[in-house]
Amino acid sequence: MGTSSPTTVPWAFVTGTPNEFGRAARRHWWLDPDCIFLNHGSFGATPREVLAAQDEWRLRMERQPLQFLARTLPGALRAAADELAASIGANGANLVFIENATAGVNTVLRSLAWNPGDEIVFTSHGYGAVNKAIRCTAERHGARPVEAVVPFPIENEQQVITAVESALSSRTRLAVLDHVTSCSALVLPVARLVELCHARGVPVLIDGAHAPGMLPLDIETLGADYYSGNCHKWLCAPKGCAFLWAAPERQADLHPLVISWGWPEGFQAEFAWTGTRDPSPWLGVSAALAFLRRIPWAHRWDHNNRLAAWASRLLEEAWDAAPSAPARMCASMATVAVPGRWPASKALADRLHDDLLQRFAIEVPVMDFAGRLWIRVCAQVYNEPWEYERLAEAVCHVLRNDPGQGA
Repeated sequence: MGTSSPTTVPWAFVTGTPNEFGRAARRHWWLDPDCIFLNHGSFGATPREVLAAQDEWRLRMERQPLQFLARTLPGALRAAADELAASIGANGANLVFIENATAGVNTVLRSLAWNPGDEIVFTSHGYGAVNKAIRCTAERHGARPVEAVVPFPIENEQQVITAVESALSSRTRLAVLDHVTSCSALVLPVARLVELCHARGVPVLIDGAHAPGMLPLDIETLGADYYSGNCHKWLCAPKGCAFLWAAPERQADLHPLVISWGWPEGFQAEFAWTGTRDPSPWLGVSAALAFLRRIPWAHRWDHNNRLAAWASRLLEEAWDAAPSAPARMCASMATVAVPGRWPASKALADRLHDDLLQRFAIEVPVMDFAGRLWIRVCAQVYNEPWEYERLAEAVCHVLRNDPGQGA
C-alpha cells in the first residue's frame, strides 16, 4: 500500500476560489479545531450564525410563550416552509415539517392501509432504521418486505434498475427508495426508478435523507408520491429539521405520527400542530438557506463533488482498492474499501473508527456493509485535500502496527 497522492493538483483546481473554502470556511462552524472532520453526512454540522438565529427564535418564544405559539408560530412556520420549498423545487402547499427523514418514512408507512400479502420493496442499500421500519410495518399487518439486492461495488445505474424491477410484483403496494444511500454513498437514478414503478402501478416513497443541499432538487417534477428529506445535513439547518413532501392526490391519507388538534383539517393543519414542542429547528431553516446562498449553489456543489472524487481516487491508490462506483453515481460522499482482509463485523468497524479518532483525531465513519469494511468520506466546504491524505496514512499505519485487525 502506498500513500502518495494519485495526482498532484493545486488547491485551486479543487475549489475554484481558494479563499471561500477549506480552513477559511471552517470559522463558520463550531467544529473542534483539533479534529479532522470528514463526516458531515451523518448528522451534519450547523453553522454558528444558524445556531444564533435558532437561539433568537427560542428567546422570542420564551418571552411570550402563549402569544408566540398560538399567534406568531403558524404564520412563521408556513413562511419558513414556503422558503424551503422554493429552494428544492417544491410547492409549499405540498410540504410540511417533520423531525427527521426516518420520521417521514414512518409517517407514510403508518398512514397507508395494509392488507395481508401486500409487499413493500426496498433495496439492500437502504438505511438501517428505515429498513427496520419497513419490516416492523410488514410484521404488524401480515405484509411482506421484499429486498431488491443491488450489487456493491457497482458498475452502472442499470444494475439498480434491474434489481428493483426484479423485486416488483403484482402485490407490491409501495417502493421505498433512497435518493442517496447512506452506507454506500450512491446517488440512485430516482427519476428512472419512479418511472419504472409507476409503470407497474406502484407508488414511490423517496428517502432523501442526504439529498437536500447535496444535489440540485426539483421535487415536483421528480414524479414520486412521497419525498422525505433532512435539512440538518447538507442544508446546514439545526438538528431536528426535516420535511415531508407529498403529491396532492396522496395528502388526504397522510397523518402525522401524533394525532392532535389539526385532525381532520387537512395535510398542513395536521402536521403544523401535534402538541407543544420546540419549533426553532424548523424556523432556523431560513437562516441556513441565507448562509448557503452566500456561496453560489452550483459552485459549492462543484467544489464538494470534485473534492470527494479526488479523495476517493487518493484513498483507492493508497489502499490498493478498486473503485466502488462510477463517478456519475457519486456526489459529496465516497465509499472506499478498507485495505487488507478485514472480516465484516460491526465490532471491527467500531474499533477502527475509534482508533482513527483517538490516535489520529480523524472523525470518519467505518461501515460494515456487503461483506466487508468500508470508509465513507464526505466533502464539505470546510475540508481540504491534506485531511484525506492524513486519513490514507493513518489507516496504513493501523494496518502496519496492528496486524490483528486484518492484515
